[in-house]
Amino acid sequence: MGQLTGQEQACVEAAAAEPMLAQVENWANVNSGSRNIDGLGIIGARLAGAFADLPGEIAMRDPAPVEAIDASGKPYEVPHGKNLQLKVRPDAPVQLLFTGHMDTVFAIDHPFQTLAWLEPGKVLGGPGVADMKGGIAVMLAALKAVEASPAASVLGYEVVINSDEEVGSLGSAALIAQAAQGKCAALTYEPSALPDGTLAGARPGSGNFAFTVHGRSAHAGRNPEEGRNALIAAADLAIRLKAAVGPGLKVNPAKIDGGSPNNVVPDLAVLRVNLRPETLDDQARAQQLIDATVKAVAAEHDVQISAHGHFARPPKPLTPETEALFNLVKRAGADLGQEIGWKSTGGVCDGNNIAACGVPVIDTMGVRGGSIHSMEEYLIVDSLAERAALSALTILRLAEGA
Repeated sequence: MGQLTGQEQACVEAAAAEPMLAQVENWANVNSGSRNIDGLGIIGARLAGAFADLPGEIAMRDPAPVEAIDASGKPYEVPHGKNLQLKVRPDAPVQLLFTGHMDTVFAIDHPFQTLAWLEPGKVLGGPGVADMKGGIAVMLAALKAVEASPAASVLGYEVVINSDEEVGSLGSAALIAQAAQGKCAALTYEPSALPDGTLAGARPGSGNFAFTVHGRSAHAGRNPEEGRNALIAAADLAIRLKAAVGPGLKVNPAKIDGGSPNNVVPDLAVLRVNLRPETLDDQARAQQLIDATVKAVAAEHDVQISAHGHFARPPKPLTPETEALFNLVKRAGADLGQEIGWKSTGGVCDGNNIAACGVPVIDTMGVRGGSIHSMEEYLIVDSLAERAALSALTILRLAEGA
């Protein structure tokens, strides 16, 4: 363990002593699935009450309108919850961004709703305990400790805790981009990439698309040649896009809606596809692939195809600025007796959006745990104090211009 200054020692001890476990239990007992608007309202109010211990102005921001395509190919508006935003000392010389999400992947009718000790006092299982109500508790503990330090006077920051990260942050992306402006660094509190505390480094991008295919119906026995089979065209589009998988691009055709009775040539189908490019160049090639393939399939099958969607999560490369931020966190970890490493990962998160704004970001500053997005999700309780201390020390050193 390295040598900490007296100010640093007091700050990390204060952060580690915060009642984070009780907060996690309180917050995780509320179902806040991304589509549970009432539950998101409840957890949003609880978080606003907790973050009111910090100075600055708290507001619950309305989401931006979000449009999706239904099974009949028609657009509709998707309701989203409100997003918490806190601004503290916006005129201070050092400006940071802290983000998290209050939503989980567990819907209101999902069977995984309750907390249970997997190892008494050590490992807590429950929906969202790691992803990421534990991370939010860590963020708050670190910020409260820093606020009690003399370094707080030079530090300004924004906190954004959104309600739709698990479904792509479509309703909060603009708020995050706005909050990222003018920030020298950002920390996001997703759980660590591995249970040992490894951080996520580079991430690919992600785009979700719905392709609506309009064909022409006809009798399947009398005059099928006069029909234009939308289902076949959608399947052909899926196969051609999937064939483009290779270095730099993953493609997952996920679902086809549509079809008709067996004696009718189907005139409508909606294909849903996820594409994950590794770099911005790969993303540009993926968009060219989409445009060219849609055009070719439409012409060959004599159908009309409209595309809805975009790359909502741009790729997050490991830039020199981000690597410098990782090294700062690594040194802070070493001074606390924590070994910190990082590796590339296939997942995406709000860190992608922040990096796209030109701000270096580490997006796995949350707790150690595992099995997220499953009924086996768990939190390693000791990591609450560990990661709060790590964040507090990192923030102090960023405030000092490290």
